[in-house]
Amino acid sequence: MDTTLTDPLVGQVLDGRYRVESRIARGGMASVYLALDVRLDRTVAVKVMHRSLAEDPQFVRRFIGEAKSVASLSHPNIVHVFDQGTDGAHVYLSMEYVPGKTLRDVLRLRGRLPAREALEMVIPVLAALGAAHQAGMVHRDVKPENVLLTDDGRVKVVDFGLARAVEATNQTKTGMMIGTIGYMSPEQVTTGTADVRSDVYATGIMLFELLTGRQPYAGETPMSVAYRHVHETVPAPSSVVPDIPPSIDALVAAATDKDPARRPADATAMLVAAVEAHRSLPRTGATGSYTGPTGLQPGALTGPTAPPPAAAAGTAPPYGTGQYLSPGAQPGASHTMIQPRSDLPIGHDGEPAARRRRFRPNWLVLGLALVMVAGVALTGWWFSQGRYVKVPDLVGRNVKVARQQAQQAGFEVRIGKARFDDKAAKDTVLDTDPGAGAEIARGSVVTLIPSAGPETIPVPKVEGLTEADARAQVAEVGLVVGRVSKSASDTVPRGQVIRTSPMVGKRIKKGGTVNLVISAGLLMPDVTQMMRDQAEKFLRDKGFNVQIDETADNTPPGTVIAQDPSGGSEVAAGAVVHLTVSKGPDTGWHWPWENDNSEAPPDFVVVPDVRFKDVNDAVSELKAAGFQVKVRNLVGTRRVVGENPLGQQPMGTRITIWH
Repeated sequence: MDTTLTDPLVGQVLDGRYRVESRIARGGMASVYLALDVRLDRTVAVKVMHRSLAEDPQFVRRFIGEAKSVASLSHPNIVHVFDQGTDGAHVYLSMEYVPGKTLRDVLRLRGRLPAREALEMVIPVLAALGAAHQAGMVHRDVKPENVLLTDDGRVKVVDFGLARAVEATNQTKTGMMIGTIGYMSPEQVTTGTADVRSDVYATGIMLFELLTGRQPYAGETPMSVAYRHVHETVPAPSSVVPDIPPSIDALVAAATDKDPARRPADATAMLVAAVEAHRSLPRTGATGSYTGPTGLQPGALTGPTAPPPAAAAGTAPPYGTGQYLSPGAQPGASHTMIQPRSDLPIGHDGEPAARRRRFRPNWLVLGLALVMVAGVALTGWWFSQGRYVKVPDLVGRNVKVARQQAQQAGFEVRIGKARFDDKAAKDTVLDTDPGAGAEIARGSVVTLIPSAGPETIPVPKVEGLTEADARAQVAEVGLVVGRVSKSASDTVPRGQVIRTSPMVGKRIKKGGTVNLVISAGLLMPDVTQMMRDQAEKFLRDKGFNVQIDETADNTPPGTVIAQDPSGGSEVAAGAVVHLTVSKGPDTGWHWPWENDNSEAPPDFVVVPDVRFKDVNDAVSELKAAGFQVKVRNLVGTRRVVGENPLGQQPMGTRITIWH
């Protein structure tokens, strides 16, 4: 049965803001739900603490404080916390929703990862932890379940500070261990204390697991695993997977040293070491391209992308919900738990009774070490003969210049598929394979990855769509709607898009602005003061049914003096338009000066016929002939469609043109 259907929170609105759509996962400490923030209209993940914790005032106080601290962290590899609140008995966090899978899912799907790819998973985690450490925060529960891999290949860490919040509950007391046994540092086991170096230790264990496909320690009970963390040295990953390079072994050994003082000082220090180890690895072309300590290129990982059935069923929930278990439970080494340290079996001499043993030299290991030393010496001699050379740093150079430089260094050069980049100019080198500094045989192939410049997107065809649908389609392709204006149209129904600016198909930078022109519907043109023949032809061409009424008026005969419907009215196509046309006064029309004997009649000039000319050219021509000009916008084109009066007119007469 689908438990989300019976969950009482599904369908409710938390705090009047978060509408719970479905349950994503359930753990011993909290349940995670997919929800809609109705205030901001965005999808979020809401983590709701279980009632046993929510009823504990000490936990609620610590939980609120930790949530505020985490919300202040702004880093691309940390799942953002948006909000924290309470709704009755529910204490919750509102977080960024990250569709994808956990690092635990990746291990289930693929098993161990190649060294380069394992580092490309861990480096963003260290970047996130480093940002938290610099802000004075400790994660306390680093493990694959708390590392999310988005569908586009980004790595994000979740659940900062929640283990610390649980420490404040009345359910825990002195002598309790809080964390995940498989990744718990020796000092967490023995004293219960955790600092930034405990996060470093857990990350080292996680790197070991990514490299080998298993955790370094196994045991029948959680306490037997905890004992081994305290009293044994984490084995080198190469002892499980022989082809792992020594630089990776050294990184794991430093991070998992039993003495915190001998580990990297914090995640940032380990990050520097991890990046250096990554740069020293030879490129195989099978694991993608690492682009820096804050993330991975989309598609950098190979293998299936869908979460396994087990994950879908909730056994590997996203957002690190964890399993907080009571003493005496038997969780796996990957579950967050609360466990008494008194359960650790210690003998009278301080050694656990089941694990005391005498040191015996391993002659096979010593022999292999001597062979390794000889191999290193031989490798150094081989390099000194010039057989191997370092790949030059070509990033940022023009592709042609970089090709020449690589060829001069003795490499064969190939040009790879260009990638979009917002910062790197087109035809500059984004990356090389192998990377800069890698020592490879002279004559080997070096692939240059050029920049295609910023990604551009063609403006989508949205003509005929409603404004809402047009906005959605523009946003879907990665563009933004800018200015929205309205214009009359006799072909596009009201409320639909007439055109875009830039025009459809024009390629613009991703995130660029597209302006929309929306139809205001079919509006009646204002043809008053236009001559009858011009107005009638214009309206009939537009599909209107024109009816003429003549009346005496003190205006030049043939002038339209009124219309119904009036100009600017919204009308239907084919509507009837009544035009009232002047036939002059009943006593005959006269020029004004004909009744004024004090002034001589003015000079008459032929009015230039400027119809169908550009409006600016028409204005200039009429003014040059000695007339005043009034311009009226009728259809919004640049061509004159009407002019009144025409024929011979006195100089200085005002001529009206329509366009």
